[in-house]
Amino acid sequence: MRYINTLHEGETIRNVYLCKGKRSAETRNGKPYDNLILQDKTGTLDGKVWDPNSGGIADYDEMDFIEVFGEVTSYNNNLQLNIRQIRKVQEGEYVPADYMPTTEKSTDGMYQELMGYVKQIKNPYLRQVVEYYFVHDEAFIKRFKGHSAAKTVHHGFAGGLLEHTLSVVKFCEYMVGAYPILNRDLLYAAAICHDIGKTKELSSFPENDYTDEGQLLGHIVIGVEMVGEAVRTIPGFPEKLANELKHCIVAHHGELEYGSPKKPALAEAVALNFADCTDAKMQTLTEIFKDKKTNDWLGYNRLFESNLRKTVI
Repeated sequence: MRYINTLHEGETIRNVYLCKGKRSAETRNGKPYDNLILQDKTGTLDGKVWDPNSGGIADYDEMDFIEVFGEVTSYNNNLQLNIRQIRKVQEGEYVPADYMPTTEKSTDGMYQELMGYVKQIKNPYLRQVVEYYFVHDEAFIKRFKGHSAAKTVHHGFAGGLLEHTLSVVKFCEYMVGAYPILNRDLLYAAAICHDIGKTKELSSFPENDYTDEGQLLGHIVIGVEMVGEAVRTIPGFPEKLANELKHCIVAHHGELEYGSPKKPALAEAVALNFADCTDAKMQTLTEIFKDKKTNDWLGYNRLFESNLRKTVI
């Protein structure tokens, strides 16, 4: 098995990868070719099939496991594979775990740490909402621990949702200590629950793609509905508190154009938005710079609206 993160320009390889994406296109001269996204647990690699009608290219579709033969080249400082042969492989010819990107941290350890923050929530109503999913719902816990936080951009790997959530809570912990205006219980509960909708918005690996519910509603709306479901099981839950918790989740993307139905109107919602945005952007940079052995400029990045360069550490 040759993992994607070990490939080098100039190599000729034959290996099995998951065909995560497939799109047909044409060159400027009108010649058809295929764009592929190949995946293993270490990341993804762009693939080009310049002659899709060649006898060496077997029939295959997205989400098939395929054996590819070709040359590793470089384009715009990124590796890609120019593919000359493709063979669709069968079960037994590959190990599924090799193709599922996974957090490098212990999911059990991270979950135990997250539960430590749950125990710090003193308000009985907020504590019960969090425990409704994170303590009492075994199916949710299993799904949450193994889920990604995104299809692409940041934390797009198994365990990424847990890793992201824990990081957001830790940012909130700092802000609670620095700014006494913040309600710790509300902020912790909101931070822990802010992305629970992603367990339904995205399918599990290897697909890790938007579900029908995710396409139609999105994780923010789904998450608010899930919180509402938990609230309705708790007798006497204060309506004002329920709305404050829901607002933090509704507003955690900060801007309407970023998908939040409402902009932050509570200090806790502002803090959660900053924590969420900071972790997302720092993890995105981590993934952009990962395995980059050059300190040259990497080119313009649309998310950051800037040319990026890695510093020497």
